[in-house]
Amino acid sequence: MAEEKKRGGHHTLMMEEREKLQIGGVLEVISFDEEGVMMETTCGLLVLKGAELHIGKLDLEEVEVTVNGTIDSIDYSDGSAGGGRTHPLLGKLFR
Repeated sequence: MAEEKKRGGHHTLMMEEREKLQIGGVLEVISFDEEGVMMETTCGLLVLKGAELHIGKLDLEEVEVTVNGTIDSIDYSDGSAGGGRTHPLLGKLFR
C-alpha cells in the first residue's frame, strides 16, 4: 500500500510563520524529538530541524502530518530510510 502511495502520491508543504508546518504525502514518521523530525514522503526523505518541535496531527490514513514549534530547516534526500539500514541523515540529525 505504501508503494502505491509513493508512486502516485501528492506531496505538499504549507508553513505558517515558521511555527506550523502541514505536510501532505507522508508515508511514515521515522523519528522525532524536540529538535528534529524525520519522515518518508512521496518525494523522498524529509528532515526538519528546529526547537520545541512536536507533532500536532498525525493521520497516516490521509498521509498528513502537522508539526508545531520553531522550524529552522527543511531538508530532502532522495534516499529511502527503509530497507533495514540506518540512514546517514539519522546520525547527523540527532548528534
